[in-house]
Amino acid sequence: MAYILVLYYSRHGATAEMARLVARGVEEAGLEARLRTVPAVSTVCEAVADDIPEAGAPYVDLDDLKGCAGLALGSPTRFGNMASAMKYFWDGTSPLWLAGALAGKPGGVFTSTGTLHGGQESTLLTMMLPLLHHGMIISGLPYTETELLNTEAGGTPYGPSHLAGTDNSRAVTDDEKALCRALGRRLSGLASKLGTGGE
Repeated sequence: MAYILVLYYSRHGATAEMARLVARGVEEAGLEARLRTVPAVSTVCEAVADDIPEAGAPYVDLDDLKGCAGLALGSPTRFGNMASAMKYFWDGTSPLWLAGALAGKPGGVFTSTGTLHGGQESTLLTMMLPLLHHGMIISGLPYTETELLNTEAGGTPYGPSHLAGTDNSRAVTDDEKALCRALGRRLSGLASKLGTGGE
């Protein structure tokens, strides 16, 4: 069955919750959602992560990306950019780029920040760059999603966002949840229309 890959990195749980909400939206629109994550980047060169994480989604591999019908990419903000663990993963995707494996597939992005003006939009925009280099068709969120007009927390036309608070204690709001699900539905619908079903 065709699936949308929901690939995320999360340190404190907010981005993981958003990923689950995006996945729910994917499945509401009729495709399978495949949740995957990436391991943290170690500052110690000799450190090696276990093949299976202690909790949460399994680690992604290039075959997950190659076989997807579309992609939702999520990361917390790190100084206005994606987290290093996610960037490190994308730096290793050259074989897929050379093969054009993602070209023509829909992709979207989502993020969580500690402060309201902590780089949500710049993070989403910079997360789009590797997807554009891979030839993906980028989908944001249109203002027909009325939560974009009403949110008092996260939410952008570039993709869903969440305001976690400086202590990461703020729950994902109803508007933020709705926008995450909307992205999942949108990617699922685009993949169906584009006929990008996986292998």
